[in-house]
Amino acid sequence: MAIDELLNEHEQSEQVRNWLRNNALGLIGGVGLGLAVIAGWQWWQGQRLQSGMQANASYAQASEAFEAGKIPQDKGQAVIAGLDKGNPTLGTLAALQLAKAQVDAGKRDDAIATLRKQDNANAADLRPVVRERLARLLIDAGKAKDALPLLDDERDAAMLDARGDAQFALGDRAKAQEAYRKALALVDVGNPQHRLITMKLIEAGGTPPHAGSNG
Repeated sequence: MAIDELLNEHEQSEQVRNWLRNNALGLIGGVGLGLAVIAGWQWWQGQRLQSGMQANASYAQASEAFEAGKIPQDKGQAVIAGLDKGNPTLGTLAALQLAKAQVDAGKRDDAIATLRKQDNANAADLRPVVRERLARLLIDAGKAKDALPLLDDERDAAMLDARGDAQFALGDRAKAQEAYRKALALVDVGNPQHRLITMKLIEAGGTPPHAGSNG
């Protein structure tokens, strides 16, 4: 091996050693930082688990109370807000149960207020259910016009059914028939809901699909 090559290797070795000496603390700090990140992640996961368990316990307690017809003096707003913060899905489920308890107690307007607030919550997966139930309460309260904007999903049979009810309440039989027909197209014939919507369609002056066919 040539002298120049040996010198180059020696110089490279010295450079590496110098770099290690100068950056040893940085390397150790980097490892420490990595361990700190891991520890932080584990702590955060533990906090999430603990928070989730607390939310589940709070939901179970609220659910039991609402099913028993026990409505807090603040109309359940504190418990719903607490659940929404930790788990929006549980918050929405509790709100739906609270609204049912309020209706059963003859407090329809309170139930409407509960569901109106929940319509703006973060549980997007349950929003169609909230809107459909809110719309039905509004229709029952004589506010069918206010219900219509909530029923905008053409792929949801329950929403289309409720839209038909709203249009029928407003006296627009043609639009009611249209909504009922769309709902029927999304419901299996063997589903009891199919028969109910068919009866509504007939009451609105419409003819059920395939009514006069021979099969």
